[in-house]
Amino acid sequence: MAKLDEMRLDKFLKVSRVIKRRTVANDVCSAGRVTVNGRVAKPSVKLKVGDEVTIAFGNGEVSFRVLSLESTVHKEDADSMYEFIE
Repeated sequence: MAKLDEMRLDKFLKVSRVIKRRTVANDVCSAGRVTVNGRVAKPSVKLKVGDEVTIAFGNGEVSFRVLSLESTVHKEDADSMYEFIE
């Protein structure tokens, strides 16, 4: 598992399994429903460790902080890449 300095937002959402498919992650970002550090983010935005991401789902929101960036990760370890924030 290679550690990275930065990673595309859509790829992070897929690798961390926040969103199951990269195309869906791309669509959600393109629709303006994802913010990174308070700014609306396109799928190509480069994430860094410590960035705060918020995703609007239907009638709610999910916010989390990026803890690590890895090119691949096992399913059971995917949630170690981020932590939820209130």
